[in-house]
Amino acid sequence: MREWTRFDVIVKGKGMWLQDTKGNLFLDGVASMWCNVWGHSKDELVKSITIQAKKLQHSSLFNLTNDKAEELATKLVRLAPNMYKVFYSDDGSTAMEVSAKMALQYWYNKGEKKKTKFVTLENGYHGDTTGTMSLGYVPAFFSRYKSVLFPTIKIPSPNKYRTPNGFTFEDYVDHCLDEVEKTFSQNNNIAAFVMESGAQIAGGVTVYPGGFQRKISNLCKKHGILFILDEIATGFGRLGSMIEYQNQKSTPDIVSFGKMLTAGYLPLAVTLASKKIYDAFLGQHHEMRHFFHGHTFTGNPLACATAITNLALYKKYNIIPKIKKNSTYLQSRIDEISDLDLVGDVRHKGMLMGIELVSNKMKKSPIPLEKRIHQRIFNEAKKHKIYLRTLGHVVMIVPPLAISERELEFLMDGTIDAIKKISEKIT
Repeated sequence: MREWTRFDVIVKGKGMWLQDTKGNLFLDGVASMWCNVWGHSKDELVKSITIQAKKLQHSSLFNLTNDKAEELATKLVRLAPNMYKVFYSDDGSTAMEVSAKMALQYWYNKGEKKKTKFVTLENGYHGDTTGTMSLGYVPAFFSRYKSVLFPTIKIPSPNKYRTPNGFTFEDYVDHCLDEVEKTFSQNNNIAAFVMESGAQIAGGVTVYPGGFQRKISNLCKKHGILFILDEIATGFGRLGSMIEYQNQKSTPDIVSFGKMLTAGYLPLAVTLASKKIYDAFLGQHHEMRHFFHGHTFTGNPLACATAITNLALYKKYNIIPKIKKNSTYLQSRIDEISDLDLVGDVRHKGMLMGIELVSNKMKKSPIPLEKRIHQRIFNEAKKHKIYLRTLGHVVMIVPPLAISERELEFLMDGTIDAIKKISEKIT
């Protein structure tokens, strides 16, 4: 924290650009923490917020509902295959806490009170609250809190760049799936398997190999274990598909969405459940089967109205084909990036790219912390008028989904030049 003694203060956003108090402009290369879709100050979204603010700013969903929460829920269950009902929350962490509690109480309501264990992938990430730190344990982030986290069964996650010695990548993928099968077969107290859908992002940007997620989904169904997916950061077009689990040919019992749900304009997250899950909570009040969970701003009409407009814009501007086109452009730059001195690996899907920096390409050695690579990249990128951020030694390219090809080219040129400049300074 001592290294960050001063910050640029952002006061305005227009299109893909942020402006600070001094008038400096920065291309938003991380979509304001992976959530911005259309850029800043999009007219339709601003108008939607303004209109709703004049009607109803907030109304509780406790013993009531509101028209915007109802309308959005209807749209979401039509959009997401196999989903039946929507539970509203505030952000990705809370949505995943909802997922976990929902799974536990599902089994409790079914009379299976021993089913309390969660199986997760190593290097998965599901948020920063206590429950989600337990589900998505990234040691670099959460080791200080380990004493208060609940234990989970962790399955190795395939990373082609860091496949263990003695395995081909294909063999290691099979090994990971075998571990899932073995774990399911040897434990009768498992409530659910939890994973990010399509790719692990905060854990290092690891894109799953083809069929991996589908096979885990099938194993869950085979063993009668709930399948929970986290599409907070990977859904709504980030990986090139609107609903990533549909693209992965997998079927969750519970799935959470957030980040891009409101195009990054207001906090809102949702947890969707299948009919099987929902029905397990029905009963008379004295049976106490209902879901004991809620948030003050659950189903906030301002946020829901914004999300409704955002979904309409996806259709109006036909954004998914544009994402696929820009994804092809990102793919075309991979060889150029890979040739840079500090770059060990480049991982990419849709509008997501992770550039792993290493101090030794042969040994794949991460750059030592004392080199402060995160701060160097951030400061060098600013010189190129880019807001760029790393996760450790992995440079993240996560721009707003509607970025133009010209701006995307500007982003990639600046990123490449920034890495070159840093390479000259630390090698």
